This record gives sequence, structure tokens and C-alpha cells, in this order.
Amino acid sequence: MAGDDYSNKAPRKAKRFWPSAKRLIGLLAPYKLALTSVFVMNAVSVILGVYAPRVMGFAVDVIFDGWLARMQGAAEGVDFQRLGTLITAVLALYVVSGVLMWAQGAVLNRLTMRAMYGLRQDIEAKLHRLPLSYFDTRQRGDVMSRTTNDVDNVERALQQSLGSLFNAIITLVGIIVMMFAISPQLALVALLAIPLTGVVMGIVGTRSQRQFRTQWKATGDVNGHIEESFSGHDVALIFGRTEAMRGEFERRNAELADAAQKGQFLANSMHPIMQFISYLSYVAIAVLGGVKVAQGRLTLGDATAFIQYSRQFNQPLGEIAGMMQMLQSGVASAERIFELLDESEEQPDAADAAIEGRARGLVEFRDVEFTYGEPEPGTEPLIRGLNLRVEPGQTAAIVGPTGAGKTTLVNLIMRFYEVDGGAILLDGTDVRDLSRAQLREQIGMVLQDAVLFKGTIMDNIRYGRLDATDEEVIEAARATYVDRFVRALPDGYQTEIDQDGGSISTGERQLITIARAFLAQPALLILDEATSSVDTRTEVLVQEAMKALRADRTSFVIAHRLSTIRDADLIIVMRDGTIVEQGSHEELIAARGAYFELQQTQFAEEE
Repeated sequence: MAGDDYSNKAPRKAKRFWPSAKRLIGLLAPYKLALTSVFVMNAVSVILGVYAPRVMGFAVDVIFDGWLARMQGAAEGVDFQRLGTLITAVLALYVVSGVLMWAQGAVLNRLTMRAMYGLRQDIEAKLHRLPLSYFDTRQRGDVMSRTTNDVDNVERALQQSLGSLFNAIITLVGIIVMMFAISPQLALVALLAIPLTGVVMGIVGTRSQRQFRTQWKATGDVNGHIEESFSGHDVALIFGRTEAMRGEFERRNAELADAAQKGQFLANSMHPIMQFISYLSYVAIAVLGGVKVAQGRLTLGDATAFIQYSRQFNQPLGEIAGMMQMLQSGVASAERIFELLDESEEQPDAADAAIEGRARGLVEFRDVEFTYGEPEPGTEPLIRGLNLRVEPGQTAAIVGPTGAGKTTLVNLIMRFYEVDGGAILLDGTDVRDLSRAQLREQIGMVLQDAVLFKGTIMDNIRYGRLDATDEEVIEAARATYVDRFVRALPDGYQTEIDQDGGSISTGERQLITIARAFLAQPALLILDEATSSVDTRTEVLVQEAMKALRADRTSFVIAHRLSTIRDADLIIVMRDGTIVEQGSHEELIAARGAYFELQQTQFAEEE
């Protein structure tokens, strides 16, 4: 299936990590002032926090020098006034540092939420600008995963890694500066941990990035399968395919679990490796520092401060490694989102022409040609050389075998797809010269699958024209025989229904969608197998409503049951993308051509 083909082409790792990371950070560009304040508060907080151990070292020296002086018989011992001042300064440094860290976290959280709000808005707008062909070739579950799971992962990455990564880098730089100020020799020993950390990040980080990319691709596959399982649950039960569906889910779920396990294992292995490097560095510094204190080349306070710095030194290294893993996961998700945002959109509207008010409904096809996707040399178009004229107020029924191009024909009228050659005219105006919004305002469409939205029956009918009054909604419901069953419901038109229609029947759902289209009062009405899922009695009601409502509008009806379109003004018989016959029911029966053969075949099947 198309969705599987697309999944197989999904890259196993971020193809362009740094450009994607730069674009991800660019999402915060509108909030430069707030972001700058975050970095300033973060930097000041880190500087104060890093300097505090140095002051604590001075306090240790005050205690040690005072104790040593008393041991040597001096009258004065520890200078408690200076000691109190130093301890107060240390506490003040930590308090101010903590307050600034909290403040920058609050600001960062706020601007991240705003950035993600904007990203979700961009994705929603993008989905409405994508051509129908995009959704025809993608699994809906994968698209949903990009718009939900991947966005959530990007949000976590920005919230948890951006500030922490900057904090860790500033902390690392500050600690290095303080260590060199105390003892350059000991600082060089501590710095040996950096290349070891780089090697670990290079080896483990690359592999974990690949697994994170696989994990989010597998998440899309699982979501796609769940969506298919849910929507096709009854079909799976009927054909006894529940075990097969479960087996397919287990396969995809196993791939997701395997990728997630490997990715998290690699990410989690960073910490113990960094801890081991930290312990080695700590031992070396403790031994060398002790020797320097014994030799009198380093004070006890400086040694205490340096050991504390050395303990803190490996903490930001570990944080950088961990944050890089999270950032890599976020970039992998961001790349999938950017792929969606960069997809080709519908051709821009020319909007050179306009139709004032309601169109008359004259529809003309002139030498129309169309092929799905990019036409390749030597490929026969699906629709070729098609010419058709439907007068205002006529009902045109389109019949033919599966794959003849019936639905494609009406999709071209709606400009769900653009013609490759020729033109489609509405009241003499090329539809490409109209904006899509203006064109579709003139058209009402009822699909084979009755699509309802969460809300009341009144809301679902009013979806056809949002400014319609309750009386107009009820009038449309009466005309389409919706009123009959709605009056029998306890809450009437205020009955709440779910997206799948809830407890109302398939036929009743279809009648609601027809009432919605009629309420819109379109100039053109398109019914794509609209009565295929309706029982015979309900179909009679729908046909009666059609007779009353199609008198002043041009209607296109796609139907497999030929008995439903005998009274159509024009019957169009299609085969292999061309019109092979057209005329009234009587004319086509008398001609004993393709329509007559379809009639006889269907009659035999019914017998």
C-alpha cells in the first residue's frame, strides 16, 4: 500500500542534523529578547554558583590558619568575624544563583510553549494547504505521528535540553577558569576527561541518534496500524483477520520496542561511563593535590575548592552528554516535522476572475487530460481528450466500471487535483482562474462515507452554512427526511453524536450529510455514491428529496445502482478515462451500447 511504500523510504537517521538543529533553534527567533534574558540570567547564576566554592575555600583557610596559629601559641585564633562574612557571602551567592536559575527556567518554559504553539499552528495551516495527492500516498497514522508525537518530543527537547545545555557549558567554562586560577597543573589533569568524553559522545551519540530516528519512524508505523485496526475493526472480524492484524501489530510494536530499547540503552550508558571517567579524574586530582599541600605549594582551602570543582567538573560533562542525546532525539523528530512543512503545496490560486453571487451552474470540460502524479514519458493519462457540457439545472449521472474515472471527474471539478491539459469551465470561466475557496463555495458534495463531526445533529447540519438559523437547518432537515428520525430522539436536534456517528444508523448519518450539503444551497451538487450505504426505503426518501432540490442546481451523481439514475437528464458512461456514451436513459437503452450492457449485467446480477 502507499503508506507502506512511504514508510520504507523513511530515513533511518537524521539526514541533515546540523541544518535541522539550526532550523529548530530558529523557532525561538521571534523571542530573541526573552531568550537573551534567559541566557543572561543563566550565565549570572552559573558564575555566582561557580565562584561560591572559591569563597568557601577562603573560609577553610581562615579556619585552618586560625587553628594553626593557636597551635603555635598565638593569642588570636580563628577570625570568626571574617569567617561569618565569608559564610554569609557563600549563602548569598547560592540563594541569588538559585533564584536566577528558577527565573530563567520560568521564562524558557513560557517562550518554549509559545514556540510550540506557533509550530502547531504552522502544521495545521500546512495540512490545509497540502494537495489531496499527499494524503493519498501517506499513512494517516504517520501523518498523525508527525503532528503529535514528534511535536511533543521537540517540545521536551527544547524545554529540557536548551537551558540545561547552555547551563552546563557555562558551568564547565567557569569551573575550568577557576581551576586554572587555583592550579594550572591540576587543571590540566582534570581536562584529560574532555577528550575521553568526546570519544564517548562521538561513538555512543552517533549510534543513539540512528536509533532515535528509527524509533520515531516506527512510532508512526504503529500509529498507522492502530488507526487502520480501529477503522477496519468490523471488516477484520468478518473476514477472521484479527489474528493477522494482531500479528502485524506485534511485529511493528516489536520494531518500536527494539529501537526504543537500543536508543535508551545507548543514551543511559552515557552516565555510568561519564561517572567512571569522573572517578578516575577525582583520584588523580586527590593524590596530586595532597602532594602539593604537603609540599606547601597549595593551601588547604585551595585544595578543598579544587576538589569540589573537580567533582563539579564532570557533572556538566555528563549533562552535556545526556542533553545531546535528548537534543538528537528532538532533532530527529524536528526533521520529520520539517519534511512535512516543506512538502509541495497546492498550486497558488490565480483568482483573476470572480463569480458574483450564486453561479448559474453551466459546467464544461474541454479536451481535459489528467494523470495522477508527475506524467512520465510514454504513460497514458487517466483522463484523456474528455469533452462534456452540462447545462444549468441538469442532473448528470456518471456510470461505468471501477477505475473508469468517475470520481476523478468530480475531483477535478472541485480542484482537488489540477488538470494536465485542457480546461474545466464554470459559467464560461476557467475554474483555475477562480480561487479554490470561491469555487468550492459554489459546490456541495456528499461522499460515500458519511463524515460527521463531534457535536450535535444541529451543529453537523449547520456545518454546510455556519450562518444558517435554526429554522433554516430544520427546513433542510425536513427536505431530506432527517427531521423524521430526529424528532424521535430524546434530545432531538441537540442529540450529541461522536465522529463515527454514535448510535444513529448508517443511513441516518448519510441523510445528515445530505442535509448539510442542501443547507449550503450550492450551485453545483456532487453525490459520490451517496446512496450506496443507504437501505432501499431510505434511498426512496433521498431520491424524492433530490427531485425537489435539484430543480435549480446542476447535479453530478455517481452511482453503481443504475435504477437510481433513470430520471437523470444526462447519463454519462465512462470507460478507461473517456466518455463512450452520453444521453438520456431511453436514448442509451435504445442505442444498445455500453450503457445497455451495464444495465443487462446489473439486472442479471440482481436476478
